[in-house]
Amino acid sequence: MLSKTNFTQRVLIVVSITLLALLVMAGAGLAFSVLLRVLAALLIALPLRAVGDWLHRRTGMSTGLGLLLTTLVVLASLVAMFWLFSARIGEQVQNLQVQLPIAVQDVQARIEATEWGQWLARENVTYSKMVGGSSEWVTRATGIFSTSLSLVADGYVITFLAVFLMLQPKTYRAGLVMLVPTAGRQRAHEVLDCISSTLVKWVLGRLVSMLFVGVFTWLGLTFMGMQMGAVLGLFAGLVTFIPNIGPIVSMVPAVLLAFVYGGPQQALYVVGLYLVVQTLESAAVSPVVQQRLIQMPPALILIGQLIIGAFTGLLGLTLATPIIAIIIVVVKMLYVQDVLGDEEVKV
Repeated sequence: MLSKTNFTQRVLIVVSITLLALLVMAGAGLAFSVLLRVLAALLIALPLRAVGDWLHRRTGMSTGLGLLLTTLVVLASLVAMFWLFSARIGEQVQNLQVQLPIAVQDVQARIEATEWGQWLARENVTYSKMVGGSSEWVTRATGIFSTSLSLVADGYVITFLAVFLMLQPKTYRAGLVMLVPTAGRQRAHEVLDCISSTLVKWVLGRLVSMLFVGVFTWLGLTFMGMQMGAVLGLFAGLVTFIPNIGPIVSMVPAVLLAFVYGGPQQALYVVGLYLVVQTLESAAVSPVVQQRLIQMPPALILIGQLIIGAFTGLLGLTLATPIIAIIIVVVKMLYVQDVLGDEEVKV
């Protein structure tokens, strides 16, 4: 029989080990969350730095001047786009905020008019129960407010990190390489070069796809006489940054509005438009871009999005693809080439 003292000691040991494991898991989650923000900053800093370096090689101007010109051109382009489209898109965003709730109520009424909608009504499955009562809406509104503050804070941190990384990349790289044993530092530089090149290529590829989807969605919706084609096209282009999931998300508001204001036939036309645009992007634009820039298996991207997004939320879901790209580079260079000795594998 165990004495009371020994039993107490064993319980304390078990509790201590459990708490230590929980602290390690929490620390790992916090560290990964920080790394996601660093990666987001890198996705901004590396392409700007790459363009600045390209201008330095092509024109002979200093890297700092090339970087300054690149940043100014990007900022001027964003300001010009905002100035040209802010009035029209701003008005359409306001209309969308008004019309989407009306569209939801209209869809609800149409559902209740069907047989299975009436069955739901008999089963007392009401809209208020599905979406929650007033107290739940207060909780959701509070959550939206805190999420908005978090997004602003993340944007602030990521922007300043991007500026620091863009201005002094060699300093941070040197500090990272110092952690590697002397014999492997040259290889570490090669791996970092390849990762940087891969991330730049991925960002460029995404920008091309976003531009294609946004423009053609806007033109297609406008041709079909859809309301708010500009803001819906802008939304479609922006969420295309997230492969696989973005196109599905972008389709929802457009189909909903088309169903309410144009009927089922108009909704089918909108679905067809989105499918055509996404098919062209997947079959024509992406292969050409990936052939020149970077190739990644679509199934691997989707699996990575599901796993990373489940643990880290929206930011992890958004950055899942560049994370997978980094893992592919590291595995090919440090395991397949260095450990297995297969030099024929291309990175």
